[in-house]
Amino acid sequence: MMPARSTSRAPMVLRPYDPADAIDPHVAADIAGLSPQTARQWAAAHDIGRKVGGRWKISRAALLMFLDGNRGALRAYLAGDRTSPEVLAYFNRK
Repeated sequence: MMPARSTSRAPMVLRPYDPADAIDPHVAADIAGLSPQTARQWAAAHDIGRKVGGRWKISRAALLMFLDGNRGALRAYLAGDRTSPEVLAYFNRK
């Protein structure tokens, strides 16, 4: 008997890759008031970033969702939503 196939998908953070949304850990650290090392740890632990070309990039929109505690928007973003008003609000936030 073959094991059940997982239906879960990898988080869609920075997929497709959008350089306008991708920030370096030191920028994320400035936004969040923490160290770049902690920003990288958050990126990995909370799926708000990923390695691109061997370097960590963090989604600015996902970071703001995480900092706001907006789990619904973050869950939608990680599932690939880039069009709902709740998610778009974070892309449009300055």
